[in-house]
Amino acid sequence: MRKTKTAFTLIELLIVISIIGILVSISTVSYLTAQKKGRDGKRRQDLKAIQNAFEQYYAEHQTYPTGNNIDTAFSNNQRPQDPKNSDPYTYNWNYIDSDSYCICAKLESSPGNANMPTSTSCTWQTDGPYICIQNQQ
Repeated sequence: MRKTKTAFTLIELLIVISIIGILVSISTVSYLTAQKKGRDGKRRQDLKAIQNAFEQYYAEHQTYPTGNNIDTAFSNNQRPQDPKNSDPYTYNWNYIDSDSYCICAKLESSPGNANMPTSTSCTWQTDGPYICIQNQQ
């Protein structure tokens, strides 16, 4: 009588390892994309919070905050933090004076409402990598 050995062949092991590698790479890319979209969502929320803070400041003072007064529009005199590196946002404060403002932030992955905003007014081309807000008064 012959005894047969049961084991995996080298080809079977290579195929399984290849499949696992492909699945890991696909899930890594999906995870990184989800992270970028999450941070973009946070940036959108933070810009809306900035807009609300500026409008509330305007309602109380009949002017928008400028220069060193910008932080006084926020609770605890602190602007929202960037979700990627926990530093204060480096917003593109394109245009801000006591009567109007235009603030933009660059998004990582999702499309925004602006493309190359100008530094002299609150006008921009649509569908670009920036999200921009402007005064509502």
